[in-house]
Amino acid sequence: MNPAKRAFDVGLALLLIVLLSPVMLVIALLIAVCDGRPVFYLSERMKTPDTAFCLWKFRTMRVVENDAGVSSGYKQHRVTPLGRRLRATRLDELPQLLNVLRGDMSFVGPRPPLRCYVESCPEIYARVLEKRPGVTGLATLVYHRTEEKLLLACSCHESGESTYVTRCIPRKARLDLIWARHQSLCYDIQLIYQTVIRVFSRRRSYRVKRG
Repeated sequence: MNPAKRAFDVGLALLLIVLLSPVMLVIALLIAVCDGRPVFYLSERMKTPDTAFCLWKFRTMRVVENDAGVSSGYKQHRVTPLGRRLRATRLDELPQLLNVLRGDMSFVGPRPPLRCYVESCPEIYARVLEKRPGVTGLATLVYHRTEEKLLLACSCHESGESTYVTRCIPRKARLDLIWARHQSLCYDIQLIYQTVIRVFSRRRSYRVKRG
């Protein structure tokens, strides 16, 4: 990994952990009180085609046994009211600051995939995972809303998996590879800035809908 990119990740992660630790504590307490334990959702993700790591998020869904795959429409009944708000503002992803600090992830890069998708699409992920996974990225900014709409329309596990593998993974991979070809620290900062703007715009939109 580029030393400048890694130094930027560590510096920004440390700063945000210090600044946002009170927010993270409040969110953890709210989840514990409103939804019970566990507070965190831990998921195995792939850093390279052969190396896994544990991704941290705040839990936003009711726990069930043998859960697998992406969050398609048929899973939406499990999203808690608090979890819906956390997802709308992406506050559920704040624990990934620890993943960035550990070196599992970068701030900008392809979203870390589940092992099953790496195994089912090895040629795609052999190229995509040449870069360290990220909290946000070009594919996240450009395709995330389209992916949400596609998956929300899926009423069962099979349709969700088919839609994700055939329609989402290839499109996101193309965007990830475009970013990889043009990656620079300035480009990463631009994508982080656009992500922050997107989060605040979604937050305002969520408030309007709730109002």
